[in-house]
Amino acid sequence: MQTTTVEGKTVSVGDYVGFKCDIEQYGRIVNIKKNYAGQIVLLLENLDGFDGDYIGGMTRTIELASDCWLD
Repeated sequence: MQTTTVEGKTVSVGDYVGFKCDIEQYGRIVNIKKNYAGQIVLLLENLDGFDGDYIGGMTRTIELASDCWLD
């Protein structure tokens, strides 16, 4: 799966989306797939590292597409 929708708009690998994990932040979509529950998830990347206590310093995270937004 290389595309999905976020806020009713098509996004694909390489696009940037916002999400909230500790704080509002942004990541580049690296992969789009379904999780074990059938929900669309986005593998997001920030080469500088994300912020916050939970994912702070990590360069990749998986977030539900339904929890992401476009800016």
